[in-house]
Parts: sequence; structure tokens; C-alpha cells
Amino acid sequence: MLTYRNCTLCPRKCGVDRAAGQLGFCGMPAQLRAAKAMLHYGEEPPISGAFGTGAVFFSGCTLRCVYCQNGEISSGGKGLPLDSRRLREIFEELIDEGAQSIDLVTPTQFLPDVLPALTPKLPVPVVYNCGGYERVETLRALEGLIDVYLPDFKYADNALAAQFSRAPDYFEVAAAAISEMYRQVGGAVVNDGVMERGLLIRHLVLPGYLDNTLRVIEWVAAHFPKLDVLFSLMSQYVPTGAVEPPLDRRLTEEEYAGAVSWLELCGLTNGFTQDFAAATTEYLPDFDFGGIL
Repeated sequence: MLTYRNCTLCPRKCGVDRAAGQLGFCGMPAQLRAAKAMLHYGEEPPISGAFGTGAVFFSGCTLRCVYCQNGEISSGGKGLPLDSRRLREIFEELIDEGAQSIDLVTPTQFLPDVLPALTPKLPVPVVYNCGGYERVETLRALEGLIDVYLPDFKYADNALAAQFSRAPDYFEVAAAAISEMYRQVGGAVVNDGVMERGLLIRHLVLPGYLDNTLRVIEWVAAHFPKLDVLFSLMSQYVPTGAVEPPLDRRLTEEEYAGAVSWLELCGLTNGFTQDFAAATTEYLPDFDFGGIL
């Protein structure tokens, strides 16, 4: 049973009693908080579909990425409290608006409240959108409730993970978590342009750290049937906040072309790449509590 008491929902296993008001690494109380619910068209094509995915952006995060574009909710704590009943209503409202899936964006720290809202099963696929830094034991409680896993696989280099996301064990933890996700949902199933089941792994190429990207690609290619798993290689890095070189610049076309070439050489042809027009903050959500109130 997942609980806020002696909280071990994420790999940090802070052990604090969030139900009593203590705060762990995520900085979130026991009561669920979210900052936005909307039809979102900016995810990968089989996630958004033709009519958008119903994205719910939860407050807090189990990582502290220095380049995070959603910092006002991930580390700033912006969000409004709600309960499982209201969350279920939000899911149903989004579906009534035409959402072809429900996209849970960074939900781990609130799973004791999220899981009841997923029962009974929704009539559209449920997407678990996370940073990849997940506990296998927690993921096992989601089996049968999640149709599509959409994790980041940020780092094969733990030194980078420690420096940029305060997660020195990221690679081992994410590798185990993503393997568990695949065990649960298996090969990708896409019908009429909508992903109904499976695993879609995202990786953001960071400027100056192409070797990290190549190692992530190699690991994925070596551990899964190549056409079973979708892979999204993202070029959309935009410097945010007070980051140091080389993160203070955008990706070069040469860096991204090198990553794409390696992706193809490793046989990960079942997925998505981006053009450089994606490297903008223009399409980031306005966390104005729309859809929550």
C-alpha cells in the first residue's frame, strides 16, 4: 500500500511523515496539488493524438534539474490543493472535451491520492509521464492502472545526474524503473494514431554532453526489442536560470545530428526526432490553475 507516512514513494526514500506535515525532498505536503489541467498538443504524436491528451500537471518533483522549464511548479511549489474525487472529475472533464488519453505529468509524490482517481478504469489510455527516477516497488502498485509509460532517460553518466539533477544514482535507478515499466506494458500498440499501450522513452540531448546521449541510446538498444519501444530524441533544450557553460547555450545542429546518426546506427528507428524550431519556451503551459478550479 502506498502511503505518505514514512514516505518512500520515490527512490530518495526520505522516510518523513508527510501526513503529519513533514516535507521531504519533493517539498510537497500529503495533500495532492496541481497547477494546470488542459488539452495538450505538444507531446509526441501518438500521445497527443489528433485531439490532444488530457494533461494534468502536478506540483513538486523528485528531481532538481537545473535546466527545468517547469521550475515554478516542480521546485517552486505552485499549485492548488485537490482531492481524489476532484481529480477524477478533472479526468472526466478532459475526456468530455475530447482528450484521447490522460497524461499524468510528474505524479509520483501524490500517488496515494492519484491511484483512487484511476478506478474504475478510464475509457482512454492513462499515460505516466515522469523523469525516469522511480522506485520499482512503487511502480508495481501501478500495474494494470497505467497503459503507457512515458519516462525520461536523462543520464547514463551519474556524475552529470548528481551535478544537474541531484540524483547521483540516477542511471541504475532509471534503468531498473524503465525495465519494470516495459515488463508491465510490453511492446508499443498504436491504433488510429493513438498509443494505447507500451513504453515511450524520452531523452533530451544536452549541449556539450553528446557522449551521455550516445550511452543512453546504446543502453536502450541493448535492453529492449528495437521495434517494441518508441524512442523520442529531443533537441528542445533551452537555457533557463543561472546555468553554467555549456548549459548556457542551445544545442548545435552538429551535436543533434550526431545523436540522430547514432540512434539510426543502433537501430532505434521506431520513434521521433525534432527540428530546431522545438527549442523554444513559446509552447510551455501557463500554470494559471486552468482546469483545476
